[in-house]
Amino acid sequence: MNRIKEHRKQQGLSQAELAKRVGVARQTINLIENTTYNPSLELCINIAKELQTDLNTLFWNVEGEE
Repeated sequence: MNRIKEHRKQQGLSQAELAKRVGVARQTINLIENTTYNPSLELCINIAKELQTDLNTLFWNVEGEE
């Protein structure tokens, strides 16, 4: 579980726009949002920067998850 989709939508970005900004295919963003693909740390950092947040907020501090 992650919060990329939530933050992406708050920023008004499509998957394609976010993908272009971080240098990956739209499908990669889709796979990450659906927890089907584990991105590299570098990609995680780039996504967090583009979404103006931090790694903890995107990937770890997810309420209701054990």
